[in-house]
Amino acid sequence: MIENIYPEDWQQTRGFYSPAKKIDMGDFYMIYVSGQQVGKNKNNEAITNGIEEQTELVFHAIENILKSAGASMKDVVKAQIFLTDINDFPKVSAIRDNWFAESKPVSTLLEVNAMTRKGAKIEIEVTAFIKK
Repeated sequence: MIENIYPEDWQQTRGFYSPAKKIDMGDFYMIYVSGQQVGKNKNNEAITNGIEEQTELVFHAIENILKSAGASMKDVVKAQIFLTDINDFPKVSAIRDNWFAESKPVSTLLEVNAMTRKGAKIEIEVTAFIKK
């Protein structure tokens, strides 16, 4: 069984995709969370410019999605982080370490040319596992 996960405050205007998929794996559920960027205004522009604030907002969005699937940040086993400026790595890494202090997921971090949202500097996607 595969279930689409939508937090209560999810805005369907974000696009034609699920923020997460919860997959029945027998004794466990696997949860894939779509890449999350900072929120946008009506012009599809990031609501803030600072990398630290964007990173915190993205992690809060991921936390909210995981909660809707019955999981938490402690259940994250893999994280993929995409930055538009690799020089932001030290700032993002410090914030990441706080959010993943207990789970210590395997991770990938890449520099990319651009995001789909003007002014977005970071996108994060995660995979989590929870016991039934």
